[in-house]
Amino acid sequence: MAQVGIFVGTVYGNALLVAEEAETILVEQGHEVKLFEEGTLETWQFYRHHFVLIITSTTGQGDFPDSIAPLFQAVKDHVGYQPELRYGLIALGDSSYENFCGAGHTFDALLQEQGAVRIGELLEIDAQENPEPEVVAGPWVEKWSGLLGA
Repeated sequence: MAQVGIFVGTVYGNALLVAEEAETILVEQGHEVKLFEEGTLETWQFYRHHFVLIITSTTGQGDFPDSIAPLFQAVKDHVGYQPELRYGLIALGDSSYENFCGAGHTFDALLQEQGAVRIGELLEIDAQENPEPEVVAGPWVEKWSGLLGA
């Protein structure tokens, strides 16, 4: 099965809960998974030849959490064209804020610009509607897992 690196951007821990649930699901489906709470460019470079799952919340102004901001900046500044990358993205946000899921959308836009291929649709989870985001993410991760062999 696939090797998957999960890169997490979290402020209050919700994105980490989603990531831990995703890790469990992916492992149960036979994938080799590593979760990175503070991913580095070095680990990114390894997984860009496998699969990446980005799970990030968004701060009130649409910015990245401190745990993933340096990785985003490093990918932006040092990686460039990466058409070999296959990735999925789960964006957590609060629709009462203007920049709903802004960090997830910004990361997705960068990867698209760099030629990476998103597997499946970007999942947005709204804290206003889903106080337990891992419940919403579970079925999406199961479906995404099935696309990794395709």
